Amino acid sequence: MNLHRELRVFIVMAGAFVAFYFMPLGHPRFDGAVTEALELTKWYMREHVILCLLPAFWIAGAIGAFVSQQSVMRYFGPNAPKAASYGVASVSGTILAVCSCTVLPLFSGIYRMGAGLGPATAFLYSGPAINALAIILTAKVLGLQLGVARAVGAVVFAIVIGLAMHGFFRHEERAKAAKLAQLPEPPATRPLWQTAVFFGLMVAVLVFANWGRSDSETGFFARMFATKWVLTSVSAALLGLVLWRWFKLSVVRLGVTAFAVALSSVLVPTQPALAVLIGVAGLTWATAGQPGEAGEWFAQSWDNAKQIFPLLIGGVLVAGLLLGRPGHEGLIPSEWIAGAVGGNSFAANAFAALAGALMYFATLTEVPILQGLIGSGMGAGPSLTLLFAGPALSLPSMIVINSVIGPKKTATYVGLVVVLSTLVGWAYGALA
Repeated sequence: MNLHRELRVFIVMAGAFVAFYFMPLGHPRFDGAVTEALELTKWYMREHVILCLLPAFWIAGAIGAFVSQQSVMRYFGPNAPKAASYGVASVSGTILAVCSCTVLPLFSGIYRMGAGLGPATAFLYSGPAINALAIILTAKVLGLQLGVARAVGAVVFAIVIGLAMHGFFRHEERAKAAKLAQLPEPPATRPLWQTAVFFGLMVAVLVFANWGRSDSETGFFARMFATKWVLTSVSAALLGLVLWRWFKLSVVRLGVTAFAVALSSVLVPTQPALAVLIGVAGLTWATAGQPGEAGEWFAQSWDNAKQIFPLLIGGVLVAGLLLGRPGHEGLIPSEWIAGAVGGNSFAANAFAALAGALMYFATLTEVPILQGLIGSGMGAGPSLTLLFAGPALSLPSMIVINSVIGPKKTATYVGLVVVLSTLVGWAYGALA
């Protein structure tokens, strides 16, 4: 008998017993927190899974199926030119405009294909942190100074965090690079430009489908929002042509899928997520169980979904239980948070960084939340700290990151985000 294993089993069983035995059912705070956990998870399912996560899973699967490890190593590996790899990774958020959870399948895909820890974590931070629309909204709602500080600081943060992660784990990175360098270069199955077009169209579907509403009725962002579904449809149609001509997917299955998507758009025009879901189901039908690249693409996408989705949902439930939704409370009273971030003290900045790291911010929601906190007395420094730490991290994302790079690297990454956000916010508050 393995005594250590049996002891762990006993501790889990005893913990479950104690938790349920003393569960404070009937207490308004606890009952409200449970409701908030379920409400947040329901909202996440409706707003993010179909439009954000499903396309992200397919993009991550395509990285594993269609991009060789040598190609990833060449551009993002530990020995790749730092100016190019960190430069691209640090500004990727301006293109992707995703939240801290949607970026996770993409991060997992490039890291497992051989990307260096430094460029991969720079991409992980910048994906949700450097959203062009969010930065513009920050400048318009919270002030130009805070918007500029967020834009410049986020790019610098991505580079600094990536370089620091590479430095802390450089010995492991060298061993990883040496091991992957021994793999033979697979023959190219199609020209590089075709692969680039393929990924560009998938990213276009992800970006356009999730384009957020601007607070202005005119201008570039407002026009893009007004035509987002037209742009999404055109990108998806072109992607279908690419899958037929270059990837040899069944024209019958792609055609039936296109017809079903178009029919859904006509019959239920107010539910575009249904059309996206039908498109994803059709893509599954066209790839699952197929020989060669198509079947491998589905297998890689499904593996990503199996690993990431349950962890994300569990994390969202815990985040909702502890912190609730915007405007609603969980177990932790919102007045505690508002009171702890008042002024510009180091403690206020540190608390803002920790709270931001645990909370889940959907794209653009950090601005109205911060506006309310500023109205309750939040200082300039903690405001910037929350903007640096909040969109880039969340409790659900930490759980998934841990499954990809392990607890030691995850703790280091989270620590860097929290510490740098605290220090820069504190300095900004002192100068503002």
